[in-house]
Amino acid sequence: MVNYKHLRYFWAVATEGGVARASERLNLTPQTISGQLSLLEDHLGVELFVRVGRNLELTETGRLVLSYADEIFSLGGELEEVIHQLPEGRPQLFRVGVVDVQPKSITHRILEPALQMAEPVRMICREAGLDMLLAELALHRLDLVLADRPIPSTVSTRGFSHKLGKCAVSFFATEKLAKKLTGDFPACLNGAPLLLPGSGTQLRSGIDQWLDKHRLHPRVIAEFDDSALMKAFGQESAGIFIAPAVIETEVAWQYEVTAIGRVDEVKEHFYAISVERRVTHPVVSAVIEAARESLFADE
Repeated sequence: MVNYKHLRYFWAVATEGGVARASERLNLTPQTISGQLSLLEDHLGVELFVRVGRNLELTETGRLVLSYADEIFSLGGELEEVIHQLPEGRPQLFRVGVVDVQPKSITHRILEPALQMAEPVRMICREAGLDMLLAELALHRLDLVLADRPIPSTVSTRGFSHKLGKCAVSFFATEKLAKKLTGDFPACLNGAPLLLPGSGTQLRSGIDQWLDKHRLHPRVIAEFDDSALMKAFGQESAGIFIAPAVIETEVAWQYEVTAIGRVDEVKEHFYAISVERRVTHPVVSAVIEAARESLFADE
């Protein structure tokens, strides 16, 4: 009979992309992981991985074993979900991961319906990079991941991307900074101090392309992975900053800034990622439907 502990270690290595990352996720030494993999391969009598350079790649049999492991641990996650809903009257657990580049104001608006349901809900939010959150989702430690892009094609994690919507971006500045700008938007960005999202995101790529297309050359003062920190610096007149146009009024009020222009060519995208193609989790379903029907209904 298959040792399911060994199978989980194999699954972690396959979904994380290597022994080192799996050992970090499972809080075990790489030697322990490698030893358990060898025991599983010895028991099955087949090789599950082959080494290509410094990387491990699944064999054909390894891919077959992974497909079964996905199903096994998916059923385990469903069992855990059923247990979480017992006994009757106990708050339903809703575990959500939020990609660290996601604007906090938008995240709040997306998740707000979870706490407005008829039945009590206990929400647990985690923030991290997309790869880490997808690994947690695959292990059924999360019910949902909110991200700025769908699951990358290079990631082997099983999951389904549900597009919530997209919106244009607005540029904001304090009154003090706005008075120093020359000309109309977007020409006023030339030479102006600009705060940008960190590189490697779809939003940053879109902004860079838009600036190049219109031959605009602002002074990039700082880059941020945390959008809330970027807004905090913008509030102190450190530079012009960017936020989703759908929350333009809220941002202007909260940070005491003015929207100096809106760019429809650049879109910020929002996705909900789940382990289910057809969402059955009631809280996940409510969150997705509310975002599509109200927050992004006009986009």
